[in-house]
Amino acid sequence: MTAPLTIIGSGMAGLGLLRQLRQLDRTRPMTLITADSGDDYSKPLLSTGFAKRLPPMRLAARSALEVADDLDAVVRTHTRVEAIDAEARTLTIGAETLPWGELVLATGAAPARPFAVPEAVADRVFSVNDLDDYRAFHAALEALGRPARVAVIGIGLVGCEFANDLAAGGHAVEMVAPEPAPLPRLVPEPLGHALGEAFREAGMALHAGRTLATLEAEGSRVSVGLDDGSSLSADLVLVATGLAPRTALAESAGLAVSEAGIHTDRRLATSSPGIHALGDVACVDGVNAMYVQPLLASAKALARTLTGTPTAVTYGPWPVLVKTPLLPVVALPPARSPSRWRIEGEGRDLTALAEDEEGRLIGFALTGGCVRRKVELARVAPPLLG
Repeated sequence: MTAPLTIIGSGMAGLGLLRQLRQLDRTRPMTLITADSGDDYSKPLLSTGFAKRLPPMRLAARSALEVADDLDAVVRTHTRVEAIDAEARTLTIGAETLPWGELVLATGAAPARPFAVPEAVADRVFSVNDLDDYRAFHAALEALGRPARVAVIGIGLVGCEFANDLAAGGHAVEMVAPEPAPLPRLVPEPLGHALGEAFREAGMALHAGRTLATLEAEGSRVSVGLDDGSSLSADLVLVATGLAPRTALAESAGLAVSEAGIHTDRRLATSSPGIHALGDVACVDGVNAMYVQPLLASAKALARTLTGTPTAVTYGPWPVLVKTPLLPVVALPPARSPSRWRIEGEGRDLTALAEDEEGRLIGFALTGGCVRRKVELARVAPPLLG
């Protein structure tokens, strides 16, 4: 019997690839293995669901069983792969040894926690990176039976989107981060301050330039201590301090990895024959772009490669749309440090143009009414991976 094409991971990358493959090949045996529930859902909804008061069941488009039926694949849920034998082309799952014909790693990225969480408050500290995480955090909010006070640790993309969403859902939000302004990796500081002002006007507290010092139980709440000696009291804590590619499985199998992810070429091939990687875990020709459009482009290209048409992936100049309705933000971060940011506009309607030494546009960031310029600017910006 032919060993199946096996995908590890059921996020947007793994399921997106499976869908693309089935469009091109209706008969090949395929297996998808996932450590979570395997439900098919749109990840962007995770950071908009609380404002819309969506229960977890409303986020899932299809169950794992429906995915298996619709795509004629074996889907193994709540199954953790312990090891990859690249030479024998097998996976170790407990006492089971499972053969694979070709292997795709779509293991995604895990929330990074740069601090230890004391056991006394562990049941009140969350990160939300998948549907199972959303279920847990949603249940904790519902258990309160009232609007919550939520401390969000981190003011990057994920932290800002969740903060906006939770505030829109009626919860009281306080944000804590060492950076001086929101979205430090996406926009220059003046545009970050504009978003911070919009957050404050909406009733959020923003503790920028402050680091977390302690997390302690305070009755049924959590006391969040800051480095300046002050503290705030929260019902729940949401940690949004970045994502780290899940590379441990690949590294233990001898694949080339780094902090940026599993190294692949533009055909998504890793350093080991027969093994590919895509999505948040993949560093494609030196670029790890943890956004939806690069992920979908990778799934489409890899599906063609795996069905006999070798295809190199390309990433266009795709801006990131930040889901903060309090102040719309769009950004195309430059691939390298710009020579300067040229900032135009007034109030919260700002355009920031990242330019190189010759004055050429290499990225941009937009807020407020200026987000309408995203198509115009994207047309002249360089591709992320041409």
